[in-house]
Amino acid sequence: MDFTVIIPARMASSRLPDKPLADIAGLPMVVRVAQRAALSQASRVVVAADDARIVAACQAHGVEALLTHQDHPSGSDRLAQACQLLGLAGDALVVNVQGDEPLIAPALINDVARVLAERPEASMGTAAHAIQELAEFTNPNVVKVVLDAQQMALYFSRAPIPWWRDGLSEGSFAALPTPAPLRHIGIYSYRARFLQQFPQLPPAPIETLESLEQLRALWHGHRIAVHITHAAPGPGVDTPEDLERVRRLLAT
Repeated sequence: MDFTVIIPARMASSRLPDKPLADIAGLPMVVRVAQRAALSQASRVVVAADDARIVAACQAHGVEALLTHQDHPSGSDRLAQACQLLGLAGDALVVNVQGDEPLIAPALINDVARVLAERPEASMGTAAHAIQELAEFTNPNVVKVVLDAQQMALYFSRAPIPWWRDGLSEGSFAALPTPAPLRHIGIYSYRARFLQQFPQLPPAPIETLESLEQLRALWHGHRIAVHITHAAPGPGVDTPEDLERVRRLLAT
């Protein structure tokens, strides 16, 4: 299995300005993400940046990086341009690792690449794990996914799905349904050909409602294979509080 990890990184962040360059134990966050990705089986790890300062920081620490357009509307658009700049063949496997996941498990990257490599009928691969806390199930910031019998995604939602009709008590859930619902993990694998086609697909109404880009693929009839992992991923970094938590974890 041969695959390339591409890490999209952009400076603009409303909750944490200059997020890719945030210091974590002496290294910029995007460099820490790339170092974790390099521990996977990827043949190449590349940061796709929207700012020359990110490229310079990566190069200073031996991380391959390239400069993409600043005005990409989504990470998928940035990845599509990166595939073109790298000259990847249409059938090349690409794993999109988010630039704010400095604790990502290298094994998870391998698994998400493998789930797509082994499922030629799928256009994308991703991952999920069982939810153990009721608060996560009902939290709209936690994206849930429902699968079919072949572990292909049926739907992604911010709502608590599958909806446990008989689990309501006084208007709210008193416990988690069985089997445990699945939390989606925001890591994706693609074939480069599909990745370059995806930004050209018209946005889907359900994508706009849920604010979940992966629903565009389902809306247009593409299939998404899902790897179920037993381990919850390490915390990502969206806010200053998240950054301090990751700093503490790496300091212990």
